[in-house]
Amino acid sequence: MKKFFEDIKKDMKFKSAGPGKKLTEESSKSAVVQSSSGAKQDRHAPSEGAQRAGAAALARIEQQPRPKVYTSQDIIRNQVKRELEAEAASLVEKEKAPSAEGSSVPVRDLSCLSVSGVYFICPLTGAKFTKSERDVRIKEAIFMRFEEDAVEASVMMVHTFNKDKDKVKAAVDIISKYIENICKNPSEEKFRRIKLSNKVFQEKVRCVEGSREFLQALGFISVMFPVDGQDEEEEEFLVLPEQGPDALELMKERRDRLQGAEPVRAQLDRQLQAFRPSSNAQRFELPPEFYNLTAEELKKEQQQKSDLVEKNAMLRTKAMREREEQRERRKYNYTLLRVRLPDGSLLQGTFYAWDRLPVLFGFVRESLVDGWQPFDLIAPGGQKLQESEEVALAECNLVPAALLTFSWDAAVQADIAAAGGKSPNILKPELLEKIKTLS
Repeated sequence: MKKFFEDIKKDMKFKSAGPGKKLTEESSKSAVVQSSSGAKQDRHAPSEGAQRAGAAALARIEQQPRPKVYTSQDIIRNQVKRELEAEAASLVEKEKAPSAEGSSVPVRDLSCLSVSGVYFICPLTGAKFTKSERDVRIKEAIFMRFEEDAVEASVMMVHTFNKDKDKVKAAVDIISKYIENICKNPSEEKFRRIKLSNKVFQEKVRCVEGSREFLQALGFISVMFPVDGQDEEEEEFLVLPEQGPDALELMKERRDRLQGAEPVRAQLDRQLQAFRPSSNAQRFELPPEFYNLTAEELKKEQQQKSDLVEKNAMLRTKAMREREEQRERRKYNYTLLRVRLPDGSLLQGTFYAWDRLPVLFGFVRESLVDGWQPFDLIAPGGQKLQESEEVALAECNLVPAALLTFSWDAAVQADIAAAGGKSPNILKPELLEKIKTLS
């Protein structure tokens, strides 16, 4: 397009050249012929109307600066700045809210809590942060990824920043169709142009955050073209230069990455901790993050619970009690579990209330020297948990906190002892090095 404007500009200069110009008629004709032949390599000679439109557009380009086309680094800086400013403002409001209401429960000393809070780990950076920081820190990590791999970062944006999965699927399908058309018709210019004012693009693609970044990562660039029949108007297109066979294969691979990607989710920090044997093993003091209820609601609930115990036991049927228990379990987001080992030491970790039993068994197994050996976990009340059962911790009444009892499989232990292969320690050395006393 730039070459097209330059050709017109040359043509206009030749036509306006007067007697005082150092340009002969022959050299003028030669220049025009060369300009025309160069233009014909890409397209037909422009019509008179197209020349007027091009001249007008060229004049505007020379008189005023073109709108800035933002690079991925611009996007990173601006977006991170907006997100962090918004998060800072949100945290300030949260801190002000309790004092304004005047009804919050006093915050307990962190040293009295069984765990200081709920924390998460960014899978991209390994950084640790609080629940309130979770979304912003994940976004920040994705934006910073643009400097390393713009395709990967834009794919993460599409699947992580947009909560409506149906809209994401619709946008991914349309972008995939763009790529399919280009790969099937690599020399067809129309398939390598996306008109941003197109209704389908506006309604299905543009509304999905990260979609434009993905197209630009594929190689599409922003180009302004004159609007047909409107000399003074321009509209934006995303245009992909013609691609070679290798580049087309790479586009297909990137399309597959877009189609098969999953959202980036912060990982719950288990806060793995080992404690020496303690008489306080069944005492739990949990921070508010473990509950769906507010601190004030929890306080009222505790005041009413003792009055309702006897009445509930007498009046409710078994089915009613089970439904009530299910409602109770849904009040909790997380659970703090302790496992008492045969030597009396304790293993502690934080879990989602709806984590399954295999997750709990895996957590324990990874902390043991001989994790390959079969073992049992006994819940409060004597219930033996089954590692193979896909049952949620909440459904096993292990929320918001519980103390479990660990025991080795007796038959296997007898065989190991007979062979003289019993390990002196149960927990791995790295945990024993950091073992604490439970206060």
